[in-house]
Amino acid sequence: MADVLNVVNKKPANAGGKEKGEKISENLALVQNIFVVMSGKGGVGKSTVAAALAAGLALRGNHVGLADCDFHGPTIPAIFGMTGENLSVIDNKMIPVRPAENVHLGIISIGLLLPDDDMPVIWRGPAKTSAIHQFFEDVDWGNLDYLIIDLPPGTGDEPLGIVQLIKNLTGAVVVTIPQDVALASVRKSLTFLQKVDVEPVGIVSNMDGIVCPHCDEKIALFGAEGVQKAAKDFNTTVLAQLPLDPEFSKAQEDGKMLEWMMKDSVWKTNFEKVLDAVEKKAKEKKP
Repeated sequence: MADVLNVVNKKPANAGGKEKGEKISENLALVQNIFVVMSGKGGVGKSTVAAALAAGLALRGNHVGLADCDFHGPTIPAIFGMTGENLSVIDNKMIPVRPAENVHLGIISIGLLLPDDDMPVIWRGPAKTSAIHQFFEDVDWGNLDYLIIDLPPGTGDEPLGIVQLIKNLTGAVVVTIPQDVALASVRKSLTFLQKVDVEPVGIVSNMDGIVCPHCDEKIALFGAEGVQKAAKDFNTTVLAQLPLDPEFSKAQEDGKMLEWMMKDSVWKTNFEKVLDAVEKKAKEKKP
């Protein structure tokens, strides 16, 4: 554990300079596609979508990495049932932890470094910037088809730093819920992507209705007009409308994301559209 903390806490030399960017590009040279998952505000299920995206792509036979860059709310380890797991270091490189040996999915999260789940990350901006550099420079990501980056909510230092550091991002998936308070934020996220020249793959409308536990029919709770209007205004698409599902909520709480993504459900059927869209975007990128 001490060796890992030394790597993460190492102060990056010339953090914003050309040399640092070149080192990160070199370390990610074997990663074919990099997608960020973002949201304008917290509590909309962004990490859930990032986890399902990484798990779904891996279960389709891809080699996938998942970088949990939400330092103040690192929920990815719990979603995969990895609480109590620790990162290891080989040749001064952190090694992603695999939630299952038979699936090519490796995960990096600050949550894998904390001594217990109640320990907060009390960092100012420079410490978070340093950790971001280490996640992409000092992790042995290896040869990947996809690297999925779970960004912290908002459009502040960490999201901006990541999209500026990592060149040639393949695209972004934006997560929202169909309520006005979240839709105002998702429009800010789409404007952010325009300004940093990252193309959105589309919008995922999460918690969009509820699945009846008796008949499996979806019951609408909110209108979808705001999500559709945001997609139209920013020339993108609504990839999926994911309903609330009590069984899915329990699977997350039990750390069984991989198992959930292997079973049939209304939620999974809708999410397949997100996986299809990301794979299509990756194919379009190739020369």
